[in-house]
Amino acid sequence: MNPSTHSERFELRFNPLFDGRRALCFPCDRSGRVDLDALSDRARCNYLFARAATGREFAWPCVTTALH
Repeated sequence: MNPSTHSERFELRFNPLFDGRRALCFPCDRSGRVDLDALSDRARCNYLFARAATGREFAWPCVTTALH
């Protein structure tokens, strides 16, 4: 495995379907799996909302390299 891959961080990003709304991003692994136990209560609620609202409020999520 490439050593630089170990330092990469990923996030699952839910982009809004409507202008004026914010994207929701959550730390994940390379495959897009989010560790729910590692999220704060607020982040967990936002994640579950984003999943439930996919297709109505948010686009299908995508895995991106985290910028921070």
